[in-house]
Amino acid sequence: MQTELGKKFWISMLVFGLMGQVAWVVENMYFNVFIYKMFHATAADISAMVMASAVTAALTTIIMGAVSDKVGKRKAFMSFGYIIWGVSIIAFAYIHSIMLTIVMDCVMTYFGSTANDAAYNAWLTDRGDSTNRGKIEGVNSMMPLVAVLVVFGGFMSFNLDEHSAWVTIYYVIGIATAVIGALGWFIIEDDPGLKKSEESLGETLAYSFRPSVARENRKLYLTLLNFAIFGISIQIFMPYLIIYYEQTLGLDNYVMIFAPAILLAAAATVFYGRLYDTRGFTKSILPVTAMLIIGYTILYFTHAHAAVQAFIGSLITMTGYLAGMSIFGAMIRDNIPEGRAGQFQGVRIIGQVFVPGLIGPAIGAWVLRNADVIVNSDGTESFLPDRGIWSASGIIIVILFAALMLTMRKSGSTKGVRK
Repeated sequence: MQTELGKKFWISMLVFGLMGQVAWVVENMYFNVFIYKMFHATAADISAMVMASAVTAALTTIIMGAVSDKVGKRKAFMSFGYIIWGVSIIAFAYIHSIMLTIVMDCVMTYFGSTANDAAYNAWLTDRGDSTNRGKIEGVNSMMPLVAVLVVFGGFMSFNLDEHSAWVTIYYVIGIATAVIGALGWFIIEDDPGLKKSEESLGETLAYSFRPSVARENRKLYLTLLNFAIFGISIQIFMPYLIIYYEQTLGLDNYVMIFAPAILLAAAATVFYGRLYDTRGFTKSILPVTAMLIIGYTILYFTHAHAAVQAFIGSLITMTGYLAGMSIFGAMIRDNIPEGRAGQFQGVRIIGQVFVPGLIGPAIGAWVLRNADVIVNSDGTESFLPDRGIWSASGIIIVILFAALMLTMRKSGSTKGVRK
């Protein structure tokens, strides 16, 4: 029997999950576009910003996840965190340099990671159990690309070459995030079983990094290692995705191509996530690697203005991305020790954000080190991402497949078991 969670849980999850991902989309995809268009950023500038944000996210989640366990609260961190997160987004309307953007990105990431990466994700772990993880993760994992769809749709009417457009965007997203935070005081319910940790804060912070804990929870840490490899592949291309579609492929209507692909991928992921509940981790994660390799291959061979081919490649790639997030997320939550959800958000974010955020963009920047350039109307130059990002991403997925097979062999079975 599947544990029922109630309408209030699903409303809270949808509202906070979606708004959080909308804010992350603006940071992860559009800050890159912002500094590319406003300040003519290089691939190295974009890589530096992504890496700095990844480090900030990891440190914040390690500390604030443990703090939320220590005080036995999630709701307060989520609600107040979203309010301040929104205010920090508005601050970008007044930024006029690459360096200040990078610094403020770290400030914004601190509040966002406190509210979302640490508190919201610990709350999801608190409220779910082994009977409904796949269902929860299927819905939660489609949020990033639904958020992309929302942002794309909202940004269509703006001329992103104009600074005034960015001012409006930052105000709208910032105010919306803050309003959701205020709403949280009325709709979020902490798990009744959540208790204040009796350990000291130092012990709480250090718990998930102890070698003995890693040995006791070997399956969790192996899953995080594989998740990091998966994330590296995604982070090679993701920081440059919009620039690639618009500038390299010359798809001025990239939103009309990408949006339907996102809708279909998100819908598929809702159902795919349930495969974990019925068939287990092995039989649900291996098809993800195949989807990504196929998607990357199609996009590698997509030529300029080939809208249909770009749509098919995007659909398969984004379905693999979302499905992978869903399956890895469910497996991780299923193997987090009970009562320690906050403490383990730190090691989760290391696998999901920190390692991919450092290595992926660095590989992408290296691949694009000799990329072609275009001359802008003001005489400055901007780089053009090339198809090398897809071949590099594909190589990492092949490594992931090998790592998964090795992990399964060491665990004694390649059958589709959940744990």
